[in-house]
Amino acid sequence: MPQSAESILDANVRYHDLAARHYDSKWGITYNEVGQAQVTAKLAKALGRAPGVFARALEIGAGTGYFTLNLMRAGVIREAVATDISPRMLERLERSAAELGLAVETAACEASALPFDDGSFDLVFGHAVLHHLPDLPGAFAEFRRVLRPGGMVAFCGEPSRQGDRISALPKRGAYAAAPLWRALMGAAERSANGNGDGPSEEARLERVVDVHAFTPAELDAHAAGAGFESVRIRGEELAASIFGWVNRTLEGTVESADVPQAWRVYAYRGYLFLQRLDRTLLEPRLPPALFYNLLLSARAPR
Repeated sequence: MPQSAESILDANVRYHDLAARHYDSKWGITYNEVGQAQVTAKLAKALGRAPGVFARALEIGAGTGYFTLNLMRAGVIREAVATDISPRMLERLERSAAELGLAVETAACEASALPFDDGSFDLVFGHAVLHHLPDLPGAFAEFRRVLRPGGMVAFCGEPSRQGDRISALPKRGAYAAAPLWRALMGAAERSANGNGDGPSEEARLERVVDVHAFTPAELDAHAAGAGFESVRIRGEELAASIFGWVNRTLEGTVESADVPQAWRVYAYRGYLFLQRLDRTLLEPRLPPALFYNLLLSARAPR
């Protein structure tokens, strides 16, 4: 049975509020030179050029600040506004911004109802957020409204329909191998609620918050339908995504604190190596639909 827009938004708020406390450690988020390089490279790939500098930018679904804070530290964004429907995520972002000495405005709001004036931003961007949104036409209309003429929209990390299907096999394999992996790591299986009563609320919600997987044509249609020009769709990560999903599936069966540091280093370095393989060998040669992630950029009419 299809979910209502209200139930989708409610599930996303509750899930991301719960996930905020360990989100950075779960996804290996950093704000050092490596983090800055990762984020800047993704934005450049989406835009099809070096990002340059944007005077004022708006992130949709900013979470704990991975993209916004790294782009500010890299000098790509001068002034940033970060939005999310999860107040706890934004609280975590604000703490990280304060620790880094960065001034960021935040707003808890929906993507289809942005509380900003027309033509307020030079860049509207996001990472792994469009697939959570129940009202994509409304959201894209808002992105267009708040952009200045000639401003850019750029979204990275959106799951492709074919890539999502490809990722299902390594996930199933990882679940099957998890007992052996836990034995090798010397880690106990995570108790879902701490009392063995079944999946935690966070785990249950995680299964319902992803409501879209896209084809390149669908993303193109959403951008073009909102009146954007020069729409560009690219694929990103195939080998790296398979490797990453296997590791995250295994790690998800134990408490985060029980994952050995040596494994974390292996997983992180292996992911970076396979990212380079994807970038240099696979992404220039294979159609975007085969990759796990799709990247979109487009321009508001001048």
